[in-house]
Amino acid sequence: MGFNCVRLTWPTYLSTNATVSSLPLRWSLERLGLRESAAGVRVNNPALLDLPLIDVFREVVSALASKNIMVILDNQITTPGWCCSGSDGNAFFGDKYFDPEEWLKGLSAMATMFRNTKNVVGMSLRNELRGPHQNVSLWYRYMQQGAEAVHAANPDVLVILSGLDFDLTLSFLFSKQVELSFTGKLVFEQHWYSFSDGTNWEHRNQNDACGVAVKSLRTKGLFLHEQGWPLFFSEIGFDLSGTNTGDNRYFSCFLSIAAEMDLDFAFWALQGSYYIREGILAYDESYGLLSWD
Repeated sequence: MGFNCVRLTWPTYLSTNATVSSLPLRWSLERLGLRESAAGVRVNNPALLDLPLIDVFREVVSALASKNIMVILDNQITTPGWCCSGSDGNAFFGDKYFDPEEWLKGLSAMATMFRNTKNVVGMSLRNELRGPHQNVSLWYRYMQQGAEAVHAANPDVLVILSGLDFDLTLSFLFSKQVELSFTGKLVFEQHWYSFSDGTNWEHRNQNDACGVAVKSLRTKGLFLHEQGWPLFFSEIGFDLSGTNTGDNRYFSCFLSIAAEMDLDFAFWALQGSYYIREGILAYDESYGLLSWD
């Protein structure tokens, strides 16, 4: 398919909570009623079925390495589950399930685990910080601590920082950059979907809508790219049924900007469906590049 990298998500509990990390894959699936999924693993990847979840994760990274595919380890959430909402307890530092100290331990453990794994090229510290408790002061405090924790554990890996408001904005960095002990390996990430910027893609002239959206992107994060900082869009995507006019127009706009500015991106998502999502078995991923089968 031409992709050279996977943004591989992981929950903090996978590296800090032994109840999660040591759970065999078979039990993880069957306790959720996913016996058919477990049977599929038995047919296609039988060696994985009785491995602890953390070892299954390592096997996925190893399989990607065998195909010379790079990996960015993305700390998506603390508790295993679907992400994201502003009230899920995982939104910002200090939330119910987002203890900064545990998060730092998790980052350090994961960075250490893959220290000598050459295809693990980057670690994204946290996906889509958000919610009513988000603030810039704590962003600087903890993201700088997280960056230093990863660097101390793995000096060769890229350190990737996301912004606020579901990673839509890094605008606060225009006047004040982060202060770190290392240089040459800091990267920023930004997200963009058609529903992100409020532009009315369906009813405005497409070029005008694109212009408004890109102007907003420049103030929110693209200015970093123009200042010479590495910036990539770690989530873009659209409804692949082809029936969403707004999504179709947004994606044409994104591709034109990506080509013009030589932007890298990660597409959400590869898979066509989920084992389970928000309590629904075999939940269809309409943004998935693959179909359910």
